[in-house]
Formats: sequence, structure tokens, C-alpha cells
Amino acid sequence: MRHKEAMPASGNPVAPDSSPRRLVPVSAKIEVALSREIDEYAKAQGITRSRGAGQYLTIAGETLRGREGVAAGKAEEILEALEGVRTIIELLGPPSFGLMRLLAHWATQSGGLKVSEDELLAELRCVAADEWEQTLSEAERELHEAMRKARTEGRQ
Repeated sequence: MRHKEAMPASGNPVAPDSSPRRLVPVSAKIEVALSREIDEYAKAQGITRSRGAGQYLTIAGETLRGREGVAAGKAEEILEALEGVRTIIELLGPPSFGLMRLLAHWATQSGGLKVSEDELLAELRCVAADEWEQTLSEAERELHEAMRKARTEGRQ
């Protein structure tokens, strides 16, 4: 199979096995806004416009290659998962809060506790908040590990 050759602005083809350090001129028509952005980048870096455009394209290429391991539609999957979590919270939240209130009420009615219903309810909410934060932290950690694993597998 014959490799296609790159065709720089000079019109002289560049063989695919050419040194990656060799610079070749490229001609492209781009929008004015992008041209200004490249000019600003070059000025901020203290380099020529040509070198700035080259660095800009290198960064863009790295960014595009970095996305290759991410499955198409991953954002939609995440949004669907979040919507599912929201639905579950809407289903479980009110009964959980109601259960806490009932437990606090029944516990104080028996007379065996030396705290008021409001104090017990505040303690229940505090413990529940701590447990919730711990659960969220664990879920976030697992999500980050899964994403890191997916990226690693995508690059292999």
C-alpha cells in the first residue's frame, strides 16, 4: 500500500517518513477571528506569526488526538446517568426525610431520650449529611478511576 504524500504550499510533496523536526510551509485560508487569535498567541509568546501558527496547530493536533480515546456520545451518556440519579434522588429523598422526622418523633415520644425532637432531628440530619458526602466522594473517585481507565484503554 502506498502512503499519500503531504503537499505543502511550496508544491513539493513531503514523504511520510520525513523527519518530524523538519518544518514545511503550509498555506491555508482561515477565518479572520482565528487569524487574530493566532496573532495574539504569537505576540503573547514573543514569537513570529509563522512559529505561533505552527505551535497553535501542534496544540490543536494534541487536543484532537487526546479526544480519540473518548467514545462518541460519552457526554450524552453522562447526562443520561445524571438524569437517572436525579430521578432516584427525587424518589428517595422525600421518604428519607419523612422517615428521619418520624424516627425523631417516635424516639422522643417514648421518653427514653434526654433530648428534644428538634435536637434529635438536627443530629439525624448532620449524620445523614456526613454519610451523603462520603458516598458522593466515593462515587466521584470511582468515576475518575473509570474515566482514567477508559482513556488508557482508548490509547492502546
